[in-house]
Amino acid sequence: MDRLVSYLRVSTDKQGRSGLGLEAQRQAVADYIGGGRGKLVAEFVEVESGGHDDRPQLKAALHRAEVTGAVLLVAKLDRLSRDVAFLANLQKSGVKFRCCDMPDASEFTINILAAVAQHERKLIRDRTKAAMAAAKWRKGFRGYGNPNGARALRRARKGNAAAIAVVAANADTRMQRLLPVISDIRASGHTSLQAIADELNAREIKTARGGRWYPTSVKNVLDRSAAA
Repeated sequence: MDRLVSYLRVSTDKQGRSGLGLEAQRQAVADYIGGGRGKLVAEFVEVESGGHDDRPQLKAALHRAEVTGAVLLVAKLDRLSRDVAFLANLQKSGVKFRCCDMPDASEFTINILAAVAQHERKLIRDRTKAAMAAAKWRKGFRGYGNPNGARALRRARKGNAAAIAVVAANADTRMQRLLPVISDIRASGHTSLQAIADELNAREIKTARGGRWYPTSVKNVLDRSAAA
């Protein structure tokens, strides 16, 4: 009967404190052992991202398995690592490991699954970066306030030529940022003022006052562009 060292991992402190994820992994280990596949001799728990292979508890679990000749047991492969190189080095080290969700998987199968998991991690990272960039882009339209409003004029000391120039420059800057968006909307088949306003609202782009778009507000931007 194999001696087993289990390694359980969650990604956040909140998950670690609540037990979310840990209990499911612990139950998977218990079910594996209940099938007569071995005896648990130690358990190591870590709260750390799977993207970091330099983990203290993982090192401790690997060391325990190595010096005792035990088998490292994880509930799922991604609890150990999604990195192909890491798993390849682990296999070369001589430490045996098994996954509860695929106890009979060969080293070849594990390498294929690790490659898929590594690719998925890259896709997730790319999607996250794209979402953050989109959110930052949308926020850029909300930060201008109303460049023609009374508050802007008061801040710029209403009445002098410099203040008027600042307000006009801000309005022109916002117009220039909006024009490519409106052009894209028109190219997609939304050509009427109402259709453009609806699409701007759907994209969560606010007006200078931070409100919704209407045909008249779209017309104001287009008129300002024509007069520029």
